[in-house]
Amino acid sequence: MIPVLAWRNIWRNKLRSLVVIVSVMLGIFSGIFLIALTNGMVKDRVDTIIGLEVSHIQIHRPGFQQNTETKLYMPDASRMVSDIKRLPRVKASSKRWVLNAMISSAETGTGVKLVGIDPSDEKQVTILHHKVVSGEYFPEQSRNALLIGERLAKKLKVNLKNKCIITLQDADNNITAGAFRVVGIFRTENYMYDESVVFVRTRDVSRLINLPETAAHEVAVLLDNDEFTPQLKQTLSKQYSQLEVQEWHQLSPEAGYLVSIMSQYMIIIMVVILLALCFGIINTMLMVVLERVHELGMLMAIGMNRRRVFGMIMLETIFLSLTGGVLGMGVGYLVIHHYYLYGLDLYFWKEAYESIGYSSVIHPFIAAKDLLQTTSMIIVTGILSALYPAYKALKINPADAIRS
Repeated sequence: MIPVLAWRNIWRNKLRSLVVIVSVMLGIFSGIFLIALTNGMVKDRVDTIIGLEVSHIQIHRPGFQQNTETKLYMPDASRMVSDIKRLPRVKASSKRWVLNAMISSAETGTGVKLVGIDPSDEKQVTILHHKVVSGEYFPEQSRNALLIGERLAKKLKVNLKNKCIITLQDADNNITAGAFRVVGIFRTENYMYDESVVFVRTRDVSRLINLPETAAHEVAVLLDNDEFTPQLKQTLSKQYSQLEVQEWHQLSPEAGYLVSIMSQYMIIIMVVILLALCFGIINTMLMVVLERVHELGMLMAIGMNRRRVFGMIMLETIFLSLTGGVLGMGVGYLVIHHYYLYGLDLYFWKEAYESIGYSSVIHPFIAAKDLLQTTSMIIVTGILSALYPAYKALKINPADAIRS
């Protein structure tokens, strides 16, 4: 009986109740959409880091990450790649040369990170071949082929089929150089990456630095599911105890930090929004109680005990909060689902986002656990908001209320 009475009481003043419900709905919608937008940005960035830059796991000689010295190479990298490919949950693996170099065109020159790859293996590990916007991804018959970023090509003022001179140190610390021809130009969502990384074939760079083609500085491993990364890291660490095995969040601390703070960030956003809504609900329910002093006094006078009056006010507040919250989550889910499928293009911030490695097209998403957590927070907010108005209702004296 009390729940039915509480629900009917809400709609006695439709305009005021609708204002509260719409306020809660807009607050919840804003909160979960902002969370979904942040989730989408972080996921897109992490997917790019794993799929293009570092993979799930990398293996190096100890100290290579700090010094990037040519002599810190793994002589049996090819055999390592073959062995790793046979491990469970491993989707692909590839070896790479990673060298600091100088690249020069007829116009100018700049420092870059030179990455020597096996194009067929790298195609399975990274999405680099999907990012080629001009030319080809290492044609079969090409010799000394060079793949560079679009921004670097503009900086060097080179186009397809133009030659570039790459200068670097070989294994004996001697300066060596070679001529490479641009066969492809790629473009990613990371300006810094496009301007600082170039790709050549493993065999071409091995010949240039006078080291065997089976050797490499780095072995990258891609898994079919990121959940198994820690488990595989332990396996590889035991198998290659003399080498350094690192996960993607160790190789890219910025991305690991983003993922680790997401849950705290979500809670902070929702707490701020719900606190603001809490004060609005308290104000509205206090107004309701003060307007119904006579009515509440009559109910107490004819036998409704204070516990039921308290419960009725509590339920009215919770119903208002839940109605607005459910509507907010429903509208939010529909909007998030739409943009998840088609993407939200923040084209007006494209330059700013891509300058720090983020795509301007975001695919927001929100997990089921986030929605359940939001529901719990709405219920708690409704209960907390109801306590003071319900307490004020308990303080009403029936005799004085009837005469008022």
